[in-house]
Amino acid sequence: MSRLLSDTFDEWADEVRVPHDLADRALRGRRSRWLPLGAALLVGAMIAAVALFVAVRQQPDVRPAQGVELPVRPSPAPTDVRTDTENVPPARLITAGNLAVSAYYETTRENIEDGTQDGMVRERRTWSVYDPASGGYVRTPYAWVDVAPGLQVAAVIDGDLMGNRVGVLDLNTRSILAWYELDHDVAAVAWSPDGTKILATAYSAYPDVFEPEKGQPGRLKPQTRSPRTGYYVIDVPAGTYEYRELAPLPASGQSTITRPRTAGRTYLAPPEANARQDLYWSLDGELIWTSTISRGDRVWYTIDGREADAPEGQRYVSRSRHSALSPDGRLLLGPDGLPTKITDVETGKVAGRQRVLRLLAWADDDHVIALGCAGRCENEFDNGLVLVSVDGSEVTRLAAYTDNQQSRPWEWVLTPR
Repeated sequence: MSRLLSDTFDEWADEVRVPHDLADRALRGRRSRWLPLGAALLVGAMIAAVALFVAVRQQPDVRPAQGVELPVRPSPAPTDVRTDTENVPPARLITAGNLAVSAYYETTRENIEDGTQDGMVRERRTWSVYDPASGGYVRTPYAWVDVAPGLQVAAVIDGDLMGNRVGVLDLNTRSILAWYELDHDVAAVAWSPDGTKILATAYSAYPDVFEPEKGQPGRLKPQTRSPRTGYYVIDVPAGTYEYRELAPLPASGQSTITRPRTAGRTYLAPPEANARQDLYWSLDGELIWTSTISRGDRVWYTIDGREADAPEGQRYVSRSRHSALSPDGRLLLGPDGLPTKITDVETGKVAGRQRVLRLLAWADDDHVIALGCAGRCENEFDNGLVLVSVDGSEVTRLAAYTDNQQSRPWEWVLTPR
């Protein structure tokens, strides 16, 4: 019977529930008109043990993978300013202070012709990433790219639009240090602030899909129902990863939400309009969040997926991974607008106004990477990256101005150096 027990465990190792015919299968080949008492007790114990085994398997599954010794991050990190105002998209590395344009993507739209979504259109990203060997950027075949702080490695998704294989790409050698074979397709990856973990958002279908707007021929609107199913946390040096389910924010109607800081009280949350609900890390790597339209700027979760309050003392640029507080904590970036403003945290007074469209991220305590515009901003769509001082008196173009109504736009990714 002990051998029988071992064989049965092996047979059911990958099942997620106790089979309804458990006892019958356990006693295959030993059927008779009666069952000895000892064998019956053993079968009962075996059923209980399998039920316990299955319950354990239903917990988040931590999988072993290949551990990676990551390249050492440069210390001290360079802080020089590099520009490329001649090429669209840029051909040479763009940097300013603590940050660099580590990667960028270009978007195109294409009709879906697989017979399942007639009339629908999807948006495709084509990614380019920093290439230390040339000092510029190279196009990649990956569905998504995110560069780790230090610009030494990137997380990539292998696949068309999305995929179930995430890799760690060494930017210096252009070789893959490790592949992680996942059970669910993912459509976005994001490095933790310390550059050791990858957060990969899982979806049951590609989220960037548009549908015809009723009564508006030729116009498209984004799909609103999100196919997000959960996320993976990949610990790269340890060589482990785990998956947790996380339902998307509601696309229609209302849902009941429990807030930790309101003593367990519940309230009704309005519907969410974003189909893409990617997850990102907090500045300290202790929480994760997703951008939201219906509930302010973002919704926070613990690493294991429980909804949480916003971290105290952290201030963020709207719908961004970047801190709105200057590195020394004295100044705070204001909202979008022309002009923008920066305020003193302690007094609340305006420390400076800038003739730019958006303040994106702090390059250092005195300068900000921003979205500037050509000329006197007669056309807000004719814009590009600039470096602006707090008082607005100094503006340095980092990238070429591009009229996004006339040419294909490119979107930058800013990463700590």
